[in-house]
Amino acid sequence: MQNSVDKYGIPGVTTFEFTKILGLENIEFGRNIIIDDFVFIYAKKPIKIGNYVHIASFTSITGGEGFIMEDFSGLSSGVRIFTGTEDFQEWGFGNPTIDEKYRNTKRSPINIGKFCIIGANSVILPGVTLGEGATVGAGSVVTKNLDPWGIYIGNRKVGERDKLGVLENYQKFLSENKISM
Repeated sequence: MQNSVDKYGIPGVTTFEFTKILGLENIEFGRNIIIDDFVFIYAKKPIKIGNYVHIASFTSITGGEGFIMEDFSGLSSGVRIFTGTEDFQEWGFGNPTIDEKYRNTKRSPINIGKFCIIGANSVILPGVTLGEGATVGAGSVVTKNLDPWGIYIGNRKVGERDKLGVLENYQKFLSENKISM
């Protein structure tokens, strides 16, 4: 088991020796958050991470635009959240070593709703909103908004989550832990 070193000293947030956060001043943290070793977060614009959130090892959140991750959501190992990307089909070329005016960058916020789970090694592209309770299978590439409570492989819906069961279990959790949210 990892030993928390409380690297950043953020109240209610557990971080580890190899957690890397740039732009800490742009992040609003809830409580009961775990951000594992080898997670990289680069916050150029506001990021909000809700309560009871887990961000697993080897995950990155980058791209230069805003990001919201609501309560009781999780990013499995190796997830990539890209709030910005480059379109090479049109006139843009280069990379960050080239002045922005020569690049065709596309940036747009991402919102991950309450109770969402993103499977290992998935990629979420700019502008996507995952509705409450949406679940994404491992290895997916998500390019479009996902409806609440669906189970997805990429953008394809393959099932429905047990919304009533999750919400009943949530109420039990709140009651047993004497939490008001």
